[in-house]
Amino acid sequence: MASAILGRKLGMTQVWSDDDRLIPVTVIEAGPCVVSQIRTEQRDGYRAVQLAFGDVKESRANKPMTGHFAKAKTTPKRFVAEVPMGEDEQIKLGQTVTVEGFEPGMQVHITGTSKGKGFQGVMKRHNFKGGPGGHGSHAHREPGSVGQASTPSRVFRGTRLPGQMGGDTVTIRGVEVVRVDVEQNLLLVKGAVPGGKDSFLTIRLG
Repeated sequence: MASAILGRKLGMTQVWSDDDRLIPVTVIEAGPCVVSQIRTEQRDGYRAVQLAFGDVKESRANKPMTGHFAKAKTTPKRFVAEVPMGEDEQIKLGQTVTVEGFEPGMQVHITGTSKGKGFQGVMKRHNFKGGPGGHGSHAHREPGSVGQASTPSRVFRGTRLPGQMGGDTVTIRGVEVVRVDVEQNLLLVKGAVPGGKDSFLTIRLG
């Protein structure tokens, strides 16, 4: 059994627990994934497994991509990611990975790309309080003073300023698996996960 699987975020909903509690969950279409490549210490210097998920149209697959997946006897895939492989894991090239290896109550680490917010100010990006809201103020949403006088006469590295927000690789650790639907390849995890609808995720056992 592989210790990770790739998936696609379908959205959020809520389910009732056995003790009659309403739990917010994220629905993930997890797998089936194909082992498209195996990294070994002898050849690559480390142990890892390359998983592939999501079909690609034939018109969008070039020859190098087609040849790479042909070694695993599968069609080109859209999302590819490498995950570490343990010493005791026995994974074969072309093997199919499904949600059968996950059970309710497990703790998983989920990695995704956060939603891109574009260029944002300090109030939205860093939760600054902002200036006075009255008519006499001219600095309602400005960051305030960020520099110094003649010494050192510069803005320090790392100062919280406006800039690009979102679009980062984010990992949430210790996410609880609430339900597993093997027939429909669905994984329901507690709470929210990074990314928007239809974004790709990497789910690893905790």
